[in-house]
Amino acid sequence: MPPQAGTSGGIAVRPIGIVRGPFHTTQGMPIQTVAAADVEGELEVFEEFAAGLRDIEGFDYLIVLTHLHLASEKLEVVPFMDTRSHGVFATRSPARPNRLGLSIVRLASVQGRVLRFLGNDMLDGTPVLDIKPYVPALDVRATERIGWFAQGLQRLPSTRSDDRMK
Repeated sequence: MPPQAGTSGGIAVRPIGIVRGPFHTTQGMPIQTVAAADVEGELEVFEEFAAGLRDIEGFDYLIVLTHLHLASEKLEVVPFMDTRSHGVFATRSPARPNRLGLSIVRLASVQGRVLRFLGNDMLDGTPVLDIKPYVPALDVRATERIGWFAQGLQRLPSTRSDDRMK
């Protein structure tokens, strides 16, 4: 039975793989995959999950769900692309309950259990919880209402991570 709201029941997850890439600290790294389009990374899937990769080479993009293992947990943050505080659920901040990350990356190649990709905005050693194919017909939604991001997006190309999420 799932935990009830307000209880401390747990949900167990286990990593299926690990990210390898050039970022060993959060300082100065890209804050979104779109700002890291040319940054290479590798996702090594653990042997026990290798069969789950069958047919993955047929996709250009993947959704990678991760555990942001070095992030803190906060309910209010000043996001990288703004100067005002917001509730964490109105941001894409890594400092959040459960420290879950979502990255949409471009699959470059599959070599056994290793996925090489572009768009790396993840730290070296980041645990991967799941991989899903990105399918535009299912995943893209046209919208005009994007909250405070409407003013913050122009900062994205030059904004890099700093220590504010510690």
